[in-house]
Amino acid sequence: MSALNTSYLHPKEFILIGLTGMESYQSWISVPFCAMYVLALAANVLIIYTVKVNHSLHNPMYILLAILSLVDLAMSSLTIQILKIFWFNQRAIAFEACLFQMFCVHFFSSLESSILAIMAYDRYVAIYNPLRYMSILSYRFLAKLFISHFLRDLILIGLLPILATRLPFCSSNVITHCYCDHIGVVKLACTDISINNSLGLFAMSSIFGLDAVFIIFSYILILRSVLKVGSKEALHKALNTCGSHLFVILYFYATYLFSVLVYRTGMKVLPEIHIMFALLYLLVPPVLNPLVYAIRTKEIRHVFLKMVLNSNNNTSTKSTRC
Repeated sequence: MSALNTSYLHPKEFILIGLTGMESYQSWISVPFCAMYVLALAANVLIIYTVKVNHSLHNPMYILLAILSLVDLAMSSLTIQILKIFWFNQRAIAFEACLFQMFCVHFFSSLESSILAIMAYDRYVAIYNPLRYMSILSYRFLAKLFISHFLRDLILIGLLPILATRLPFCSSNVITHCYCDHIGVVKLACTDISINNSLGLFAMSSIFGLDAVFIIFSYILILRSVLKVGSKEALHKALNTCGSHLFVILYFYATYLFSVLVYRTGMKVLPEIHIMFALLYLLVPPVLNPLVYAIRTKEIRHVFLKMVLNSNNNTSTKSTRC
């Protein structure tokens, strides 16, 4: 009976350390992170609104951009807990809230990976077979594709906190991080965590690994299709577009891989550097994605400028009437 009870021991709360050794600078460090959060919030809300109110943008490419912006909003909003540590020194987080935060961090990250993979396929179809673009990427097919990825991510990531609740935490409750990460939490358990480790590796390879391979393969086919055309203008445009897309994708996957390797291989990296990369992993993609995928897109720029001009004309008309 005692063994049964011990298997369900867990602390009432965890303590998030934050940036150890840099406590006196945390309020200053929070300034650029706060600025990035505000920028990500404004840019992604603007994209969602622009796509929503303009029927000319109601096609798969821009719908995917709007969904990506929704996920970016969720990802960037996870930094609010981190800012509370930096500003108010609120390091304690309830056990259940920690597991929920763990789920949100990994679920929205995996969902972003899934959307990037679907967007890579969207660009491949648009370039390889533009005449059949709308028939291939119909709304029904797009919905099925998104729902299948959503359910895959939900099931695999949802199992992580479920299994973590069954671990006994009978020693330290201090997490050397700014937020609750899966490995950072389960490493505090005083029992064998091989099942949790195996599930984490399986989820990582099944989601991020497969998505990354699919994205690379899609962009190789895109470049191959463009090279067949032989037009220098088309090649320059494709390389410019694909280059900026691949830069954002590589940053997203590289920072994620770095964080995973530090935890799982025992790489000797200063905790401050590891935590800083983890913070940038949450904030930089939501800032870069609107710039690369939306503002650099000619159609969205034109629609946005048209909205601004119409707003200015309406304002000047009202002032003239007065």
